[in-house]
Amino acid sequence: MAETIVEDELWDEFHRVVNMTSRELRDWLMVDSADEDSEAEPDHAGSPLGQRVLAILGKRRADCTPDDVEVMEKVVERVLSQRREDLEPTAGQAAWRHRLMRVGHDPLKPVD
Repeated sequence: MAETIVEDELWDEFHRVVNMTSRELRDWLMVDSADEDSEAEPDHAGSPLGQRVLAILGKRRADCTPDDVEVMEKVVERVLSQRREDLEPTAGQAAWRHRLMRVGHDPLKPVD
């Protein structure tokens, strides 16, 4: 088994709170970044944190870097601070939902 710097608990929790697929997140980042005057290039759409989450979703656990671990910790902390631990589907204000979706968590989507 390949050696990894990502602890089991963090890996599992990150993938539990990031409940959007990489395709869903990429599509959302492109939509969220579009405005009347300009549209970001697909590979640069969205916030830097959202782009980092997208990159991590495309990696194998053994390929994660210390920076990836920091991003994973930040995303888990952010989502759990704004949600209950059970992550049951919850409606809220659109701006709140969109902020969470920028890091790969859709509060209306059931968690597997």
